[in-house]
Amino acid sequence: FQWWLSLSTVFYQMFFTSEVVVEFLTSPLEVLAWGSMATFQGAREVLPSLMAFAMLSNLGASITEVAKDALVAEYGLRYRINGLQSYALMASAAGGVLGNLLGGYLLLRTPPKISFLVFAALLSLQLVVSLSSKEESFGLPRITETSSVLKSVKQQLSNFMEAIQADEISQPLIWAVASISMVPLLSGSVFCYQTQVLNLDPSVIGMSKVIGQLMLLGLTVVYDRYLKTLPMRPLIQIVQLLYALSILLDYILLKQINIGVGISNEVFVLCFSSLAEILAQFKILPFAVRLANMCPQGCEGSVTSFLASALCLSQIVSAFLGVGLANLMGVTSSNYSNLSSGILIQSLAALV
Repeated sequence: FQWWLSLSTVFYQMFFTSEVVVEFLTSPLEVLAWGSMATFQGAREVLPSLMAFAMLSNLGASITEVAKDALVAEYGLRYRINGLQSYALMASAAGGVLGNLLGGYLLLRTPPKISFLVFAALLSLQLVVSLSSKEESFGLPRITETSSVLKSVKQQLSNFMEAIQADEISQPLIWAVASISMVPLLSGSVFCYQTQVLNLDPSVIGMSKVIGQLMLLGLTVVYDRYLKTLPMRPLIQIVQLLYALSILLDYILLKQINIGVGISNEVFVLCFSSLAEILAQFKILPFAVRLANMCPQGCEGSVTSFLASALCLSQIVSAFLGVGLANLMGVTSSNYSNLSSGILIQSLAALV
């Protein structure tokens, strides 16, 4: 679902539209979704409506995410700012820290209705700020004549197809997508185990997300300062190995090995639960920087959008593989005995 929605954003760059237009189209969807869940009790308590509004919110978020990556690529190359993606990820991580802290506080202190209202208000503020920004401030060219627009679309599509067929672009892109889609995602099953079997407080899991975002922020700073000049292949190999090993932290939790060495479940989850997720996000950064720098002039945003769209697809495939693996291993809400074997398979898939 996200794949088709995100892929449409490739044409955003072909038409040379700006982030203002994207926010105008997508923020109302998220405001409508979260505002409805805050206003109508049935919307947040009846499963079909809850799923529908969550999907509506995801529609806006997925398009905005891909458009953001494209805009960063275009802006960085236009003003010759090498590695602007690193700073964008730093800002995203910092926002994740603040967002998780705010969300955790609201969940502890207020009913869900207030949380939804606050989220809808923040999205409305984002929309207002975007609409008040001038399109000229982005420095992107504008095309007004219909014939020129159609000609530009054909030219952009031709350049885009030529760019992704080049080995130096297609091979890293294929590897990045395959490295995610081939790894079954079992984070949902692990979360259920943490809450239903270990009876961990949701605030502990929420704080682990905050610590994870802080780790991501630190990793991004280190990459920008010291690692971006390193050859890409050995860097990615090291990160992928660390990612595969970090998955085994869930195995340690499932087998309660941490208890044997004197580390409580709360402390272990707080410090290590989000490590694999953060490494999975971080390993995409070198690819984004490389593709943005190697793209032919004029199609940087299109290729970056395509990368983000392909990553959305790979995450969906990974999630479906995780569900299938959990069912195959017989993992249910009352039986997690085989989940540890699934974690080992997940780690092995990451190594492959």
